[in-house]
Amino acid sequence: MASSTPFLVATGITKAFAGTPVLAGMDLRIDQGETVCLLGPSGCGKTTLLRILAGLEQPDAGLVVVEGQDIGQVPAHRRDFGLMFQDYVLFPHLNVDANIAFGLRMHGWPAARIAARVAELLELVGLEDFGKRKVFELSGGQQQRVALARSLAPMPRLLMLDEPLGSLDRVLRDQLLTDLRLLLSRLQQTAVYVTHDQLEAFAIGDRVVLMNGGRVEQQATPGDLYRRPETPFAARFLGFKNVLVGRVEALAPDVVVVTALGTLRPLEAPVGLRAGDSVDLVIRPEGAHLSQHCPTGPNCWRMRLVFQSFRGSHTVLRLTGEEDDSLVLEFEFPGFAGGLSNGQVVTMSFDPSAVVVMAAR
Repeated sequence: MASSTPFLVATGITKAFAGTPVLAGMDLRIDQGETVCLLGPSGCGKTTLLRILAGLEQPDAGLVVVEGQDIGQVPAHRRDFGLMFQDYVLFPHLNVDANIAFGLRMHGWPAARIAARVAELLELVGLEDFGKRKVFELSGGQQQRVALARSLAPMPRLLMLDEPLGSLDRVLRDQLLTDLRLLLSRLQQTAVYVTHDQLEAFAIGDRVVLMNGGRVEQQATPGDLYRRPETPFAARFLGFKNVLVGRVEALAPDVVVVTALGTLRPLEAPVGLRAGDSVDLVIRPEGAHLSQHCPTGPNCWRMRLVFQSFRGSHTVLRLTGEEDDSLVLEFEFPGFAGGLSNGQVVTMSFDPSAVVVMAAR
């Protein structure tokens, strides 16, 4: 678990390349022992920010303070940070032991201490019997573990990972995500992890910083970010298909929002909204239910089924309303029995807790 002690504080980080802004006053805080995921689309500035923290790029403006020290003029090799990239950059002519030991030799560690540290790390990443193998004899997942062990070998103050699983297939990536999460927690390693994959960020991070256009769009724990996206960009980037426009009809005694598809009664609304405001809102897909006994009204709509697609653990339905606006909803399998026909009119009910009202437009 992360402590309340700030390890790193970056403020007002600005960077442009050839006159094109990449970071626009970016702020970031990383607590001791915390894993922070920088999440966002390509071009949002997350890798540039990582390189600035590492000392591989200089910001045009702003400060990076680590444990109370401004490190703006500290060169990368003296920041005591570990780096791991999607391209593992392992030395093909060296065996696994030598790859892990390389940085330790550069730091002047004695041979006995290096041997003990390499053995410890091989056990930590589950490669105890692989020390004498050449790296080209390893699978992609095993190479990734060697690269991780090499990054951890000097006991870095901060471990920095830039899309480290991007070249792996989904099954192997899921397995290594679990292993990496357990490892970082076990070591209480402070880490910053860059990814464009929201599921990866949810799986690995104590906190997720969603970036957009060189700024922070939203930051929260993975659970809070999923439950309460604050902007349409955040909702869509997190994979929510059902982002609607509505008008606030009432705020008391209940919140009531009217949309083109029907009326919704969410549990809550952001502070400061007024009746008559136009708002964006999202319906999380797991909050919808097929209902035979739901009278039409708030949170209960009659819709026409356009198509259905079985996805193994769940079934995806697309439904339309009278004005051709549509929703994409998920139903768990085998709880969803199927048996519906395309074109059929069904009644949908919506869990108020799955309806998220965002700020006024």
